[in-house]
Amino acid sequence: MCGILAVLGCSDDSQAKRARHGDCFLAHQRLAIVDPASGDQPLYNEDETIVVTVNGEIYNHEELRKRLPGHRFRTGSDCEVIAHLYEEYGDGFVDMLDGIFSFVLLDTRDDSFIAARDAIGITPLYIGWGLEGSVWISSEMKGLKDDCKSFEAFPPGHMYTSKGGSHERWYNPPWYMEAIPSGPYDPLVLREAFEKAVLKRLMTDVPFGVLLSGGLDSSLVAAVISRHIAGTRAAEQWGTQLHSFCIGLEGSPDLKAAKDVAGHLGTVHHEFHLTVQDGIDAIEDVIYHTETYDVTTIRASTPMFLMSRKIKAMGVKMVISGEGSDELFGGYLYFHKAPNKEEFHRETCRKVKALHQYDCLRANKATSAWGLEARVPFLDKEFIDVAMGIDPEWKMIKPDLGRIEKWVLRKAFDDEAKPYLPKHILYRQKEQFSDGVGYGWIDGLKAHAAEHVSDKMMQHAEHIYPYNTPATKEAYYYRRIFERFFPQNSARSIVPGGPSVACSTALAVEWDAQWSKNVDPSGRAAVGVHSSAYDPTAPSLLDADAEHRMSEVKASGLTC
Repeated sequence: MCGILAVLGCSDDSQAKRARHGDCFLAHQRLAIVDPASGDQPLYNEDETIVVTVNGEIYNHEELRKRLPGHRFRTGSDCEVIAHLYEEYGDGFVDMLDGIFSFVLLDTRDDSFIAARDAIGITPLYIGWGLEGSVWISSEMKGLKDDCKSFEAFPPGHMYTSKGGSHERWYNPPWYMEAIPSGPYDPLVLREAFEKAVLKRLMTDVPFGVLLSGGLDSSLVAAVISRHIAGTRAAEQWGTQLHSFCIGLEGSPDLKAAKDVAGHLGTVHHEFHLTVQDGIDAIEDVIYHTETYDVTTIRASTPMFLMSRKIKAMGVKMVISGEGSDELFGGYLYFHKAPNKEEFHRETCRKVKALHQYDCLRANKATSAWGLEARVPFLDKEFIDVAMGIDPEWKMIKPDLGRIEKWVLRKAFDDEAKPYLPKHILYRQKEQFSDGVGYGWIDGLKAHAAEHVSDKMMQHAEHIYPYNTPATKEAYYYRRIFERFFPQNSARSIVPGGPSVACSTALAVEWDAQWSKNVDPSGRAAVGVHSSAYDPTAPSLLDADAEHRMSEVKASGLTC
């Protein structure tokens, strides 16, 4: 991830700012993935009247350049098209961009500006306001917290214009209004759409790899790249053998499964180990970089943060990851209890809309803390249209028909003639990432928090933290660290309230009242429901090792 900061309408005449245009300042810290040699920012149009600073990747930039025959480009950067598109089409060009982005564009001809964030919020962005009337826009909260009277998350799929002075939604797909789709399920269409989404993310001029947990989503990403990498831009520079990376506690489910997948695909596999203490030692850094106190996000971000450091140390600057699939296809454990297709679909819509607060935030910030970029093909704009256009009846979990969670995705890649993955991987059950790295990880975090947060502290928690009051000692422990770094009211209000995701959401409680007793936000609470949905007489759906792991979890009492 690149870092961007724009101060617009500022009375400060300090020369410390990097690029000044009247009373506006644009700053950029680059993570160069495409055109490292000449793509430094800010970027301009021909006469430098349009100035833009961007954090992002525009995958269709070559196609867009063809629509701009009268324009002269200064660099090979994929992001330079933004300045020229604005000059040609005005602020209506944003929906033409296929990629991920957060940008600020300054038009010096009339001293106006626009800012925009990508459809799902894969790249982070925040907006704040100074007392003297300035508008601040930054890729991190840290860029605003000391200078803005108030600030907030910039909403995904929106644009902010100085002329309008407010946010306007530019991303308006049919699913956004949660209307129930009726499109047919065509496995081949779904497969081809995903392959296209993966391959366009091989636009890179630097070494890259894939994050491989051994679960369905990351394994499909790795399988598609391995099958189609020959002839791509990435292969021309870095060869056709894919590098894969996994992290976990010794003996963790992910390490075993990832090694299995890597062996099947023939990747150059890198296995990293961590201990519970390694993770605990990194918690403060993780909270500082991810800028959240959400429990599930911190649990999952910590192993990813530690793995990213090791990956970057190997010279790799970009990785492709599997985030977003569970939201699109209802892969979380509590979706087994969805009462009908209408409820199922509306919940997938809500999950996708909230990704910028959870998985996108984790994947982006845990990696970029070390100068590593994560790309997420499941959240490709075109692929989302295909996935969310399928009649949700096909996505429903129906054990009597042999349909487990994400069945439509599994079936799309269940190729008997030329298998993408072994059956036991293609039909491997869902693991929470924070559990997949080792079942002792969450328990170790809870034990550590219990040593540092007393019962008396919890007794008075609502007075110390009246907003989003921590419900557990682990949540209190994270909140206390967060408030040291970000004591502002604006900062604490940006983090979503209440229990996070998984089985603790209000809707899940409606689907099954027993989940209302759950205080811990982990999806572990639904493991019993999840495992019981499998037909024990159908061994092809679940390998013996997975059955053993599920029996261990149930025996440990890790339920609501």
